[in-house]
Amino acid sequence: MEMQGTRQLAVTQQQAWEGLNDPEVLKACIPGCDSIEATGENTWDLVNAIKVGPVAAKFKGSIALSDIQPPESYTLTFEGNGGVAGFGKGSAQVRLLPQGEGCELAYSASATVGGKIAQVGQRLIDGVAKSMAESFFKRFEEEMQRRHGPQPESGAQEEGDKPGALKKMWGKLTGGKGEPAAPGEA
Repeated sequence: MEMQGTRQLAVTQQQAWEGLNDPEVLKACIPGCDSIEATGENTWDLVNAIKVGPVAAKFKGSIALSDIQPPESYTLTFEGNGGVAGFGKGSAQVRLLPQGEGCELAYSASATVGGKIAQVGQRLIDGVAKSMAESFFKRFEEEMQRRHGPQPESGAQEEGDKPGALKKMWGKLTGGKGEPAAPGEA
């Protein structure tokens, strides 16, 4: 299976790089990820629940980074075993390119699967892989915005949050009198 794509991110290249190397961010963004733990420098073990058609399993696997060029690119190699459900392994080249105030994330991945999971058919596997990739990038963008997006200005308040705003609105509704409007007066 081959997959590639690009994604515009509203965070800097450095912020995206840090996110892509943060196990907590990855755990929150990888669909079905139960755990991710560092096992060494640039290596992690993870447990991931995956469902492809009628085949569902928890895969135990590992991720290793190589060809690391911070904050621009790396190669990610992965493998996982889901017991009788089968296995998956592959690699992905990830590149971050600065663009204006944000950056572009480009990736190219190849993977192979075997066992029961391979028997469900390549089109179904490709569809699930694309859906998982889309879900990862959507979650990653949301997490980056949560961590690095614009923060509300401390002095900025909504109209209804300003002190006395409710009294002022009531005054407009009642014609300036501090009492309820008479029927037909509002």
